[in-house]
Amino acid sequence: MTTDCASAPLEDYLERWSARPAGQAFATASSILQPVLWTPASRETPLPAMLKLARAGAAGDEERAGFALQLWWNGDGAALVYEHDTDAVLLERAQGPRSLAAMASRTAADDDHSLRVLCQSVAGLHRPRSAPLPPLVPLEDWFAELFEHAEEWGSVYLRGADLAAELLDGPGESVVLHGDVHHGNVLDFGTRGWLAIDPKALIGASEFDYANMLCNPVPAHAAEPERLARRVQTVALASGIPVGTLLRWVIAWTALSATWHRTGGDTAAAARTLAIGDTATRLLLEV
Repeated sequence: MTTDCASAPLEDYLERWSARPAGQAFATASSILQPVLWTPASRETPLPAMLKLARAGAAGDEERAGFALQLWWNGDGAALVYEHDTDAVLLERAQGPRSLAAMASRTAADDDHSLRVLCQSVAGLHRPRSAPLPPLVPLEDWFAELFEHAEEWGSVYLRGADLAAELLDGPGESVVLHGDVHHGNVLDFGTRGWLAIDPKALIGASEFDYANMLCNPVPAHAAEPERLARRVQTVALASGIPVGTLLRWVIAWTALSATWHRTGGDTAAAARTLAIGDTATRLLLEV
């Protein structure tokens, strides 16, 4: 285990929660993760789990908000939280062999099926719960960087910002949003089915959670006009959201995502994301 993966904090949590490593720890920009085997007091056989520790900084703060939302879902449509505190969670770990990203890479029918699975997952996550809401970020705040930079960066960003402002000001009830629904964030949990991980903990228009799935799992493929047209129809049928509304959210989302890539210095990723928005803009003219 490397120092980059913060071995001391991980070891503290392993001891506290009676877990032992079951693979190599690894780090992302926002968290440190350790596959483990966890033995609760109520059973002798260990359970596969994932220990996730939020890092310092703004990205880690997003993870902490996601921990609270994951706990609020209580295993209903999302990975179950076994243990938690403010800075870490011990989560149910996906063990199923299926992958939505792999499914999407096969035939058009398989790609459509992967989108329907994601739509079903989103619909379940959006269902109201009786428990008090955890802290959530308003969707308007999530778009703040796009609104800040749009005029400076030109027409593509302005188009996305204008559409985002219209959509955010539209009618409709706010719901609890995952905030980052894509093929890598809904996993196969075997008999428990497809469950979500890594939420961003937002609140706002339900349609937002359907935009990112249309940009994944391969942005270059997602930007192909015929493919995007087919996929938007699939999501529209599965979600009940009009095609035009979905395309508007895709344009707004890609402008926001490109803003994050650009501020992070990854202009190539920004260009790939904007290409999807350009295709959505052309398709919108035909609706």
